[in-house]
Amino acid sequence: MNTPYLEIDLSKLHSNAKQLTAMFGSRGIDITGVTKSVLGDPEIAAALVSAGITSLGDSRIENIIRMKEAGVQAAFTLIRTPALSAACDVVTYVDVSFNTELSVIAELSEFAVRQKKVHDIVLMVEMGDLREGILREDINKIIGEALLMKGIRIIGLGTNLACFNGVKPTRRNMDDLSRLTESCERNHGIKLHLISGGNSANFDWAFADDSKGRINNVRLGEAIFLGRETLSRRHIKGLHLDAVSLIGEIIESKVKPSLPEGETGQDAFGNTPVFEDKGEMLRSIVALGKQDVCVSGLTPMIDVDILGSSSDHIVLDATRTPLKVGDQVRFSLDYAALLSSMTSPFVRSVYI
Repeated sequence: MNTPYLEIDLSKLHSNAKQLTAMFGSRGIDITGVTKSVLGDPEIAAALVSAGITSLGDSRIENIIRMKEAGVQAAFTLIRTPALSAACDVVTYVDVSFNTELSVIAELSEFAVRQKKVHDIVLMVEMGDLREGILREDINKIIGEALLMKGIRIIGLGTNLACFNGVKPTRRNMDDLSRLTESCERNHGIKLHLISGGNSANFDWAFADDSKGRINNVRLGEAIFLGRETLSRRHIKGLHLDAVSLIGEIIESKVKPSLPEGETGQDAFGNTPVFEDKGEMLRSIVALGKQDVCVSGLTPMIDVDILGSSSDHIVLDATRTPLKVGDQVRFSLDYAALLSSMTSPFVRSVYI
């Protein structure tokens, strides 16, 4: 089989999704399965849906279109604030969109009226992580103006934490979101049905003993695909860590010195490498590089060390586990490595 490739075990993804659905369901929280890291892969999306996930979220409308055209049966949410230029497609293809800007909501309204549709929106609230979100003191004004727009229905509030500045979901900020929900409902005489508290970083909060308040939705990607929560990357008990792995092939394997010869400067990416004299070692090269994957997010699943990488090569110290040309090396991935390798046109996917 030609390399490199991602080996995707659909049964393990199904198992992870099913277990997480049951776990969060026991706390009164539904899951939106986030497919952006797998490029809206229809095979993977279908595995999540078959496990009981009825809502899929993605940040790219192209991925949503890909899944819909493949016949994936789910409610689709655009979890990145829509661009003004994409408003027509959002109304056409997306069931729910997350929003923070009145100008965008107005554009969605215009196209919803043209298409004789009602487009559902969730307003994202800034709760401290300083990525996207409406300031809490402005939320009532935004709701008041959005309620006057035709073709738009406000169905909920949401927030995002731990993605940009690492701010943890806690009882305090989640309770704040619940209180804000109830305040908005009282002030505007509306009922908000979807309160989305965050992502895989919400795992510890969700299974603490205290009440979950009004939070009834989380958006999970990494927990499903990699079996980990995202504050400390701790393994979630019972989930598979190896549902997705990356396989590369050895294209050179030779005993060479550990120190380079000659004067050194910056490498191809502007870094200044630091070398340790370990004597001669078996240096094996994998036909993978920075153009294929975020190499820092790879962990070899055999006893070798990654010495470094260039655009097209990963160099291993294979002294402890000798490798020869043609051998294949399996790597586990973190979220950055999964995202980049799924996006690379040079890495194909193979399904189990």
